[in-house]
Amino acid sequence: MTPPDGSRLTDYDYDLLPERIARYPAERRDESRLMVLGAEGDPRHLRFRDVVELFRPGDVLVVNETKVMPARLLGRKPTGAPSEIFLLRPVPGSSDPYLWEALVRPGGKLKPGREVVVADDLRVEILDSAPGSGRVVRLVTDLTVERALERHGHMPLPPYLGREDEPLDRERYQTVYARELGSVAAPTAGLHFTSEILAALEAMGVRRAALTLHVGIGTFRPGEGDDIDAHELHHEGYEVPEATAVAVNDARAQGGRVWAVGTTTVRTLESVADEGGRVRAGAGSTDLFIRPGYVFRAVDCMLTNFHLPRSTLLLLVAAFAEYERTMAAYREAMAEGYRFYSYGDAMAIVRG
Repeated sequence: MTPPDGSRLTDYDYDLLPERIARYPAERRDESRLMVLGAEGDPRHLRFRDVVELFRPGDVLVVNETKVMPARLLGRKPTGAPSEIFLLRPVPGSSDPYLWEALVRPGGKLKPGREVVVADDLRVEILDSAPGSGRVVRLVTDLTVERALERHGHMPLPPYLGREDEPLDRERYQTVYARELGSVAAPTAGLHFTSEILAALEAMGVRRAALTLHVGIGTFRPGEGDDIDAHELHHEGYEVPEATAVAVNDARAQGGRVWAVGTTTVRTLESVADEGGRVRAGAGSTDLFIRPGYVFRAVDCMLTNFHLPRSTLLLLVAAFAEYERTMAAYREAMAEGYRFYSYGDAMAIVRG
């Protein structure tokens, strides 16, 4: 039997006890644990509030300001049967803000021409089929889309949490710096930051820069089969402001390090970096699939959570920290009682 070397998806399997899945967040954001993989030596074990110790003046911290939509709409068909509409994104190219691509349940029953009643002031019409067993739907309401979702939507918690969303998730499944509504999952590495940590970093001379990548549902789907190269990522839209490109490029030119908060930030920065690591501003979409063998150009250090087996997120981490080191860190995290996944603990990978 060929020993695992990171070349197959099965190399990224691991067994996790169910009780290690963080079904709820820590009482305070910064109480999460933090495993630090430095340039050499054994991992260090800190609390996230100690993350400030890892930075140096002149570093730049890049965050993803996307905001999670309360994208799950629970309603009923006119027959009274329960139904769910999971909004994914506005229909590309449409100027109508009420037209969306969505997943529906039950899929076999909610065909074009059907309707779901969510509330007296919100109905959803099923208009057409969409790729990936989806639907094109129209929100029928006198409210703005944002107001309709705020009033009637549910936070799209990952199914592995094994529970329905609760009032606390409106705050805690959102970063403190979330600004731009559009994601169907949180950029979870950012969930640990508090306003106090951000202020402490600023006071020591660490510049904060922001970009936006709206997280799509395909990001968290595990790969199928065993051929890594056969796996494809869905396109996700991003925007990198000019100020962020300037901050990153200035930091690199002056010897500072670029810290990316989360895999979404890493993918965005790497998508807009040239061969020399210079980042350009702009908006677009990316399907960049980062796996072992990828040469990083723009990112020096990364903060991330502990990810699902076989996920593209785990492959990205293994590309950044090296395969054997990553899987050894996951084994140590399990042995040390770390909490895993979206509401779980964090890892800092410091390469310089």
